[in-house]
Amino acid sequence: MIEQWVGTINGYLWGSVLIYLLSGCGIWFTLRLKGLQFTHFFHMFTLLKLSRSSSKEGISSFQALCTSLAARVGTGNLMGVAVAITLGGAGAVFWMWLIALVGMATAFAESTLGQLYKEKDEHGNFRGGPAYYMRKGLNSKALAITFSLCLFFGYGFVFSSVQANSITDAFYGSYGLDKLTTGIVITICAAFIIFGGLKKIARFAEFTVPFMGVAYLLVCLYVIAINITLIPNIIADIFASALGLKEAGGGLVGAAIVQGVKRGLYSNEAGMGSAPNVAAAASPNPPHPVAQGYIQMLAVFFDTIVICSCTAFLILLFKDTGSQAQGIQLTQQAMAFQVGGWGSDFITFAIMLFGFTSIVGNFAYAENNLKYLNLDNLYGHSFLKVGFLAMLVFGSVATLPEVIALADLSTGLMTVFNVISLILLTKAIAMVTKDYHQQKMQGKIPTYCPSENEHKSLNLTRGIWQKDK
Repeated sequence: MIEQWVGTINGYLWGSVLIYLLSGCGIWFTLRLKGLQFTHFFHMFTLLKLSRSSSKEGISSFQALCTSLAARVGTGNLMGVAVAITLGGAGAVFWMWLIALVGMATAFAESTLGQLYKEKDEHGNFRGGPAYYMRKGLNSKALAITFSLCLFFGYGFVFSSVQANSITDAFYGSYGLDKLTTGIVITICAAFIIFGGLKKIARFAEFTVPFMGVAYLLVCLYVIAINITLIPNIIADIFASALGLKEAGGGLVGAAIVQGVKRGLYSNEAGMGSAPNVAAAASPNPPHPVAQGYIQMLAVFFDTIVICSCTAFLILLFKDTGSQAQGIQLTQQAMAFQVGGWGSDFITFAIMLFGFTSIVGNFAYAENNLKYLNLDNLYGHSFLKVGFLAMLVFGSVATLPEVIALADLSTGLMTVFNVISLILLTKAIAMVTKDYHQQKMQGKIPTYCPSENEHKSLNLTRGIWQKDK
C-alpha cells in the first residue's frame, strides 16, 4: 500500500507538477531578471577567468562550479538523453535545450540567494543553501528542517547508491567484473575523498570535472566533425520534430515535449535546491552574491547545452542503423559505430567518472544540511559518512526500486519547497542583482556592502559581507 501510495504521488509530482513548476519558475525569473542569461551571456565567461581565487573562509568560485557540475553531470547525461530520444524522438532535444536556457535564470536566482544568506560554521568556513535562506529570508525554521530532511535522505543515501549501481553494471556488462568487488573499490575511493571535507571534495572536483568533460567533449566533437555534412539535417530534424512540422512525427510532439523537458530538468537540477549548497561555500570574485549566481548559470549551460547535446548528436547519427538498443547500451553502440570497438570502453569509463564525481558531489550537499537536523557534530558527521559509504556497497549489488521511489518523493518535495521559496524571495534576488549591475555600469568592481536597513529588511547574517555603509 505504501509503495502504491508513493508511486502515485511520484507520478503526479514528476509527471506534471514539477514540469510546470520548474518551467514556470525559469520563465518567471527570465522575465523578472530581464533575460540576463541572454543579455549578459558572455559576462559569465568573463567571471570564469576570475574564479580561481579563494580565501581561508571559502573555496574558489571555480571549485564551487566544478563541485556542482560533479553532482549534475552523472550517468543521466549518457543514459538519460538516450532514453529521452528513444521515447520522444529527435524533438526531445529541442525541448531539452529550451528548458535549460530558462533554467539558467533559476540557477542564477537560487545560487545568488545561497551566497546572500550564507553563514560561517564553527571552523570559520562558509556554509549556506536553501535551508539557510528559508530560515533567514522567510523566517521559517520548519521549512528549513523539512527541506534538509528531504535532501539528507535523497542525496545522503540513495542517489549515490544508484550511481554506484550504474557503474558496477557497466563494468560487469563490459568486462564481467564482480559487482561487489567493483562496489568496494568505489567505496574506498569515495571514503578517501569525503573524509577530507568539503575543501578536499572541491579540489578533487576542480581536477576531475574539467578532465572528464573535456575528454568526452573532444571525442564527441571528433564524431561530429567526421559527420559534419549530416549535422544540418539532424538539426533540421530536431526542430521539425519538436514543432510538429513533420507529418509522420506530428503525433510525437507531446512525447518530445515531456521527455525533453524531463531530461533537461533532471540533468541540470536548476531549481531543485542542490547546487546552492556548494555555491554558498565559495568566496566569489568580485565579492558580490550575484557573481556566484552567474558562475552557477554556467553549470546549467555546460551540463545540458554542451554535454547532453554531445550525447544527443552521437545518438541521432546512429539511430537509423536499425539497432534496438536502449539506455546506456544505445550510447555505447553509437560511440562504437563511429570510432570502433574502443568507443564502448570509452563510454564505460566515462560512466565511471561521471558517476563517481556525482557520488562525491552528492555527499557535499548532504553534509551541508546537517545543521538544521541538529547533526552538525562529530556523531552526525560520522553517521552520515558510515551510512553513505554503506549504501554505496549495498547499491552496487542491489536493485533499489522502493528506495529510489522514496528518494524521488523526497527530492520532488524538496524541489517544490525550494521553488516556492525562490518565488517568495524574488524581491531580494532582484535587489542584489540591480545593485550588481548598477556598480558594473558605473565602472566599479561590484562589491556587496549591505546597509543597516538592508541587513534588517533581508535578515542577513552579520560579519559575512563588507561592513555597513
